[in-house]
Amino acid sequence: MPTTPSGDPRVDSRARVVTHPSIFLALNVPYGAISGYLTVAIAYALAQSGMSVARIGLLIATYGVPQTLKFLWAPIIDTTLTRKRWYFIGTSLTAAGAVAMAACSTRATAFGVLTVASLVASLASSFSGMSVESLLAHSTPEPLKGRAGGWLQAGAFAGGGIGGGAALWLAQRVSAPWLTGVALAACFMLCCTALLTFDEPHIAHESRAVGRKLIGVLRDLWQVVRVRSGYLALLIVFLPIGTGAASNFWSAVADEWHASAATVALVNGALSGIVCAAGCLLGGSISDRINRRFAYVLFGSLLALCGLAMAVYPHTERAYSVFTLTYAFINGMCFAGFSAVTLEAIGRGAAATKYNLYASLSNMPINYMTALEGWAHSRWGTNGLLYFEGIMSAVSLFIFGAAILLSAQRIAPPAPESA
Repeated sequence: MPTTPSGDPRVDSRARVVTHPSIFLALNVPYGAISGYLTVAIAYALAQSGMSVARIGLLIATYGVPQTLKFLWAPIIDTTLTRKRWYFIGTSLTAAGAVAMAACSTRATAFGVLTVASLVASLASSFSGMSVESLLAHSTPEPLKGRAGGWLQAGAFAGGGIGGGAALWLAQRVSAPWLTGVALAACFMLCCTALLTFDEPHIAHESRAVGRKLIGVLRDLWQVVRVRSGYLALLIVFLPIGTGAASNFWSAVADEWHASAATVALVNGALSGIVCAAGCLLGGSISDRINRRFAYVLFGSLLALCGLAMAVYPHTERAYSVFTLTYAFINGMCFAGFSAVTLEAIGRGAAATKYNLYASLSNMPINYMTALEGWAHSRWGTNGLLYFEGIMSAVSLFIFGAAILLSAQRIAPPAPESA
């Protein structure tokens, strides 16, 4: 029987916890699917109905706001209910949000209603995602955290394939848009059954007030961010390295590569999910074998180079398929690298709060790069969008390299005095 991780005062030492990380792939599907539904299926439908690429980018960026701020309510996961209960609540509300988004997905004039629905779905998905991340942090030994992060991110990308390509395929074949949302909602609720396959660490009854628990959470958080490994990890996830923001526009700019709706659905849906998941598993494995921060930088550099190659290569449907799938594979490696860096930095304890501080910071560059790349597209076209992403990645790599050198000089021991 696996032992209960130490560091969480709420965990009963007699509890059993899951040891194999593959279960988190299924649990993280809804979190990825609702995002994929917006960026692929709904973005394509809105583009076809006449909405501008810049406006679609604004909608997607707005969806990302709760994902950026979710660390503010992450202590709720660490101090109330159980992680499994919060997962069920968050997933149920995400399912309801998917139905609402589907109902107004084909009308460019419904921008306001769609924005509200996507914000609600994003907020709800943050609770299910945080619950999964906390469960993972408490059930994964240190040497396997890279692989665990790979499985976690593979679930998000597999969900993106379901919510993106599969939903787009279904939306073109049903008589009413809301039926697609109902199908997604059923899929989300089915994922909840994965909770039955393992026991969550028991939350012991405590006499401490919530306020004292919160103080303990904040103290735990401070112990992480004050050390070199913690603040370097914060910096690297905040910089726009390996954001994958350009993938939010693949559906909207598909016509420039003469890609059909079937091609868009295939490469940004089912195939993208499979390829991203494979990239996650490889990236997680690599992150357990080399320095995890270096792995993250390496993956981000490869992603920028892929985008630049896509810009200079002739724009054909075949090129669209090859480059978007290559980009998806490397993007999966980047996300696995992020989880590996974060899980290494945070340890256990108030895992939901600590993980989501890093996750919120990592969502900031995804969010602002999506908005900025939408602006770059309106100024310089799709190639300009890809060049812009590459330039921002290069600048970020320079900044992070300088930060490593400066932090190393601060902790370097003084040179011995000569005799």
